Amino acid sequence: MKEFALIDWIVFIGYAAVIVFTGLWVSRTKKGEQKTSQDYFLASRSLPWWAIGSTLLAANISAEHFIAMSGSGYAIGLAIAAYEWIAAVVLIFVAKYFLPVFIEKGIYTMPQFLSQRYDKRVSTVLAVFWILVYTFINMTAVIYLGALAMERIIGVPMAYGIIGFSFFSAIYSLWGGMKAVAWTDVINVIVLVFGGLVTTFLAVSALGDGHGFLTGFSELIHKAPQKFHMIIEKGMVFVPDGMGGKKDAFLDLPGLGVVLGSMWLTNFGFWGFNQFIIQRGLAGKSIREAQYGVVFAGYLKLLIPLLVVIPGIAAFALGADLSKSDEAYPWLLNNIVPVGITGLAFSAIAAAAVSSISSIVNSTSTIFTIDIYKAHINKNANDKRLVLVGRIVALISLIIATIVAPQLKTLDQAYQYIQEYTGFIYPGVFLIFFCGLFWRQATANAALWIALLTIPLGIAFKVFSPDLPFILRIGYVFIILTVVMVVLSLFDKSHRVENQLADDMSKHKAVKTGGIMIAIASLVGIVAAFFVVPMSNLALDAVYVLVVGFILVGAIIILNSTQRTMDVKGIIIHANVFKTTTIFNIAAIGICGILAVLYAVFW
Repeated sequence: MKEFALIDWIVFIGYAAVIVFTGLWVSRTKKGEQKTSQDYFLASRSLPWWAIGSTLLAANISAEHFIAMSGSGYAIGLAIAAYEWIAAVVLIFVAKYFLPVFIEKGIYTMPQFLSQRYDKRVSTVLAVFWILVYTFINMTAVIYLGALAMERIIGVPMAYGIIGFSFFSAIYSLWGGMKAVAWTDVINVIVLVFGGLVTTFLAVSALGDGHGFLTGFSELIHKAPQKFHMIIEKGMVFVPDGMGGKKDAFLDLPGLGVVLGSMWLTNFGFWGFNQFIIQRGLAGKSIREAQYGVVFAGYLKLLIPLLVVIPGIAAFALGADLSKSDEAYPWLLNNIVPVGITGLAFSAIAAAAVSSISSIVNSTSTIFTIDIYKAHINKNANDKRLVLVGRIVALISLIIATIVAPQLKTLDQAYQYIQEYTGFIYPGVFLIFFCGLFWRQATANAALWIALLTIPLGIAFKVFSPDLPFILRIGYVFIILTVVMVVLSLFDKSHRVENQLADDMSKHKAVKTGGIMIAIASLVGIVAAFFVVPMSNLALDAVYVLVVGFILVGAIIILNSTQRTMDVKGIIIHANVFKTTTIFNIAAIGICGILAVLYAVFW
């Protein structure tokens, strides 16, 4: 292992000092003033668009990307970039259709919205789910991967690295809250993007034998052509299973299931209804600033595979002999990146890890404080008490994650671990929120059943169909839950009020639009049925997630316009809420255009 030189230490320590100083400085309060809950949890709703976009990316991009996604790039290839590129499109929908409603409701947390739309039973169940997922999966994985980077690059023992990352993120995030997290994220994004680009440039250039980046990239494609396919067929690529053997990469990225199936659900669940993501949009100074920030994050997401996936593929092409795929990025820093730049590159990893840890910690404390403590334990708690509880919960969750993190040492690709186990809740989360936002007849009892069934159904599929790719499993659970949601809501006649129906012309237009949507989706489903078996190696059956999804949307459009009654807490949304500016629309078209070119080139 290459020695971490003095200049590398200077660069890294300098970065750490700047982050801590910035976090403490921006979150300071004037003498005699008390930090309010809005200050602590939503940064006083003062963030501009560029800060929102930066903190969105920093909250999302962590050591799981630099270490784990790079490891998946080494093992599988560019196909893993689908998570990032599909997310870029999803962010457009989040900015245009979801965020305006959430901001209009004036909420702090996602469970708080569920309490307003359904009832406290639903919000409490989902709040508990999120706290468990954030603590035992997201936070734990980020801490572990950050410590793995320290061990492989600097030589710091895993245990010390885990404690170090936890302590680093705690220094300013526990005290400063969302404001400290958001503004330090701006610095973190600059460091992680610049450091990542430098590493990518050096890794690819190393393949060019002194002839530069473009020659190196050409050589990369020549040496590893199998790593540049976005669609993976069954039996085409085999990767380490973490137990000394091999497994089919189709289990992680099943063919057409990646672009036609439940990856859309997981992305909508993560970007649209995830507390530590949406919290950034809620902290915007206006709805326009929030929307611009989210679409800006979409452009940054298009860039991420260049920072993390390409280096993993480069490590493979350079002949890196690794015991685990997740060692690809550290291998590059030890063997390719020169002294001085290593400190910058490691700072990028640290920036990604610390920003994510801080974001998850802050959101965990926000959910517990607002949706459990204030809602059930102390309804009259003042701001001082809420901030204190938030800090205590943040510390406890961080301690738990620090204790659990070493248990992940047996994983080969931690990124897939994160996606699979967070995927247990996303089918239910998507349905509960989507129907809550847009379907006036959706009921609290139906939402509660969806919340209670989503994890058991996922576990049942995993136990009885262990060879079923988890992305397909998520889709099957979604289809079952959709039927349950619709049936229970339609048969539940309690808590009904008169629906506000539109005029006959608008009703006719809605019925026609919904009917066309259902007819086209049904036709696609019927035609696909003839090809599912012949194309099983491409997982064509995943298309039924989209088929059921569009039928659901069509049915919602019709029912909202024709049913005389609606749920007492149903939301009536007027079309002008979804109007966006010309700048936003051009930016959204730009993302879709770039994505179309990328898939056309690397299909």
